[in-house]
Amino acid sequence: MARITKEELLEKLFHNDYEHLKGKRLRMTRVRVPGKEVCLAHVLSPSETCIYQNLALHIGVHEGEDHTGESIGLIRFTPWEAVVAAADIAVKSADVQVGFMDRFCGSLILTGGLSQVQTAVEEVVRFFGEELGFRTCEVHKN
Repeated sequence: MARITKEELLEKLFHNDYEHLKGKRLRMTRVRVPGKEVCLAHVLSPSETCIYQNLALHIGVHEGEDHTGESIGLIRFTPWEAVVAAADIAVKSADVQVGFMDRFCGSLILTGGLSQVQTAVEEVVRFFGEELGFRTCEVHKN
């Protein structure tokens, strides 16, 4: 597959305006228009200490906790605020802890036993798909 250059991309994007834009400094802004989507749902089988430390699951409110041998559930949403409802559904559907929740980026990390994390992630995806009409992805397991 041939790679497209920045100039070719700009030309395709701006068509007639391209001639007026040549040689000028352009400021590109990346805009994201969130839809109703669960775009990542992944369950990691029991992990090593380095995984938890790299995800910073051993600091803050979890300082001093050792999650070695627990599983991790990763879920990503748009709109981002949906993560708050997802965390509520997850902790009510299985014995899991919220390792991290970011309502500004829509990321949720759950920790707990493998079957519990898997149940929580699957229930969140099911609820968002069936009850809220979100477009969902498959739950992947590692």
